[in-house]
Amino acid sequence: MPAVFEPPLSARLRDAEHVLIAGAGGGFDVYAGLPLALALRNAGTRVTLASYAVSELGALSPSSWVRTGLAAVRPDSAGNDRYFPERTLARWLAAQGHDPIVYAFARTGVRPLRAAYRKLVDLLGIDAIVLADGGTDILMRGDEAGLGTPEEDMTSLAAVAGLTVPRKLVVSLGFGIDSHHGVCHAHVLENLAALQRDGAFLGAFSIPPGSAEAAAYCDAVAHAAAVTPQTASIVNTQIASAVRGDFGDVHTLARTEGTELFVNPLMAMYFTVDLDGLARHVHYLPRLEHTRTRAEVALAIEEYREGLDRPRARRPIPH
Repeated sequence: MPAVFEPPLSARLRDAEHVLIAGAGGGFDVYAGLPLALALRNAGTRVTLASYAVSELGALSPSSWVRTGLAAVRPDSAGNDRYFPERTLARWLAAQGHDPIVYAFARTGVRPLRAAYRKLVDLLGIDAIVLADGGTDILMRGDEAGLGTPEEDMTSLAAVAGLTVPRKLVVSLGFGIDSHHGVCHAHVLENLAALQRDGAFLGAFSIPPGSAEAAAYCDAVAHAAAVTPQTASIVNTQIASAVRGDFGDVHTLARTEGTELFVNPLMAMYFTVDLDGLARHVHYLPRLEHTRTRAEVALAIEEYREGLDRPRARRPIPH
């Protein structure tokens, strides 16, 4: 039975020997898993970081590739200096004395991505996988008024749902950020309530602002913004602002000037769910099962959305 003073996430991962924390949606999503990764490492758990990459991986040397669709990115890996979150994170990790390898999954459909995950699980002896989403669109079930940018998130969710691993979880960090992409966060809460009824919502907790993990996360985000200012993460910089206690229309990037932000404490909270339970709630996930490319994933989602009975599709919940 869950204890009030121990979040279910902690109980699920307590006996894990090697946890893979992977960015679900590509780009800087892996950074959303960094506070959790550092907390687990500080507790003595072995942790490996990975990312569903939207970076250009073609410049990587042949020796970087573990198999087709899976590469090990190191601080000295060749790549695009303007945008390469995996290498940027690897360099920050190296500077902090951590294991600097960040694995990158190529941007594919579900079947090849699952094969790449399976290879990494077997290679490293992974017994727990945590998908990390910067934002909340991974929690959308499909019939909402807006889904955000679901293609990469749902590809990762479907791929991992098909793996036989003892512990599979999803963490969402950055509540409210996806309003810019049309997500109604009343629907996020409605979906979490449905997951709670099924026993799949594992609660929420804040990143303690005075913790070592909070300081390290904010430093990693600032480092990424400094070395790649033109492509710095809008999501993670807002989350870092929330961790520091900022509120309202707070801008730390030139990229967001001219837009209105709403930085708030909910952005610094992890919402955690059981991965298989979440997968069962996404209406169109079975349509993605046999996809091999991102284009096939996008088409499958589009066809599902076109087939919705629009008057019955969920509209924003009135306040």
